[in-house]
Amino acid sequence: MDFKPLITLLAIVNPLAIVPFFIHYTQGFSRKQRQRTVLISAFSAFAVIATCALIGLQILEFFSISLASFQVGGGMLLLTSALSMLNAQPAEAKATQEEVNDASSRTSIAVVPLTIPLLTGPASMSTVVIYADQAQTFFQHAALVGYGVVIALATAVCFTLAQPISRILGQTGINVMTRLMGLILAALSVEVMATGLVKLFPALAG
Repeated sequence: MDFKPLITLLAIVNPLAIVPFFIHYTQGFSRKQRQRTVLISAFSAFAVIATCALIGLQILEFFSISLASFQVGGGMLLLTSALSMLNAQPAEAKATQEEVNDASSRTSIAVVPLTIPLLTGPASMSTVVIYADQAQTFFQHAALVGYGVVIALATAVCFTLAQPISRILGQTGINVMTRLMGLILAALSVEVMATGLVKLFPALAG
């Protein structure tokens, strides 16, 4: 079984890097409210990944977008995310201060901005669609959905243990972890872009 999609998704989503945001958004929450936020965030992350794995290609066909073009564009998004992570910032786009303030006063912060865009944004969605095209059997498609379950579990664990993780690792530890994930993601993004470019320009294959 190819675990490259799972490694790529873990590098992009990187729930550890979102722990400080989770702590910030849930300040003043009761234990029950925080647990509910964890469950909704985890399920939402799974739902986004599963949806992209199952119907992402059909969406591309509807808009008449070739997979090769999507791979190049998705690879650029991954590289941008990797550069952000190398600067110890979350892979996906951060919410604006206005969104932070507004989200803090709403019960839907588990979905926006925690899940979208902080956990599963354009880069992670692009990754799932690209790997969905490479899946040739039912079991490979099922594996992609299964990886969504792994991401959901990782998210739930990190968010549930947010306070201890923050104390143990500290901001420096989280930054180091984010940079390591960014380095892995940068290499994977170049590979995705190269595959798309060869499809668009066969002469590049030599």
